[in-house]
Amino acid sequence: MDEVPDEVLRVAGVSHRYRHVDALVGVELDVTPGECLALLGPNGAGKTTLIGLATGLLAVQSGEVRVCGRDPRKAVTRRHLGVVQQSMGFPRTERVAELVRGAAVRAGRPASAAGPVLTEVGITDLARRRAGKLSGGQQQRVALAMALVGDPDLLLLDEPTVGLDITARRAFWQTIAARRDAGVGIVLTTHIVEEAAAVADRVVVLHGGRVVAADTPAGLSALLPDRTITARTGLDDAALRALPAVLSVQRDDGGDGNRVRVTSNAPETVLRTWLADDPALADLRVEGAGLEQALIALTGNDEKIGVTA
Repeated sequence: MDEVPDEVLRVAGVSHRYRHVDALVGVELDVTPGECLALLGPNGAGKTTLIGLATGLLAVQSGEVRVCGRDPRKAVTRRHLGVVQQSMGFPRTERVAELVRGAAVRAGRPASAAGPVLTEVGITDLARRRAGKLSGGQQQRVALAMALVGDPDLLLLDEPTVGLDITARRAFWQTIAARRDAGVGIVLTTHIVEEAAAVADRVVVLHGGRVVAADTPAGLSALLPDRTITARTGLDDAALRALPAVLSVQRDDGGDGNRVRVTSNAPETVLRTWLADDPALADLRVEGAGLEQALIALTGNDEKIGVTA
């Protein structure tokens, strides 16, 4: 394939409007070869619009979108791009091998490229099965094979693990990791925030069509000063709330009334007094804020953050 530029995706000053609604406002982001970028935000944040622009399904109204330095609406550009969407419609009578061979030819690759990719994705046993007989999880794996067979420089993964069980999800991410290590750039949207935290090098948070944060998962979590202390204690809630620097107290929902979760922006201060008041304090753990808590704080929205909209 042609030489890949320093950025496999570049979004510069992009704004997009639907009638009287601003879907995107001055969005700036880039993805480099071998990087996984998670694109997160609540419903209506603008993620679907941005994916539509990157795939060339939508025309850019203002600003610039480039895939490997090219206009994503041109057919030659799409040969650099692989896409896995949450739901993809396959002709029910087509066999899996035929679908992947067809995707290879459309991407300018020989039909024979399908065989190695079927092996890579672990679906050689489905090669002769018709699409109408596939489960939802199997369809997602076929979609991945179709996205990879063109040997893309940029992968757009829109809710890619929907319908996959734990084993299949692990295999999916192993395949993606191998491609990333080979230099493929990846853009991911997912409602599974823990998944994004585990696989993404960077996270861009959209809210109201604007980028409200861009950092590593750990960097975003560090924006929140609060820490969570979990422990088994004999103190009641009133005594815990009276401890210095305690922000909230929550009892374990699992029926163990002695286990509590305390949040604080100064856990050392809490623990000095807590240990003095309760020498039998046990099962102690102090944790930082997670990515999901950081996203909720950034967007002021406690719905599932990553759901595509």
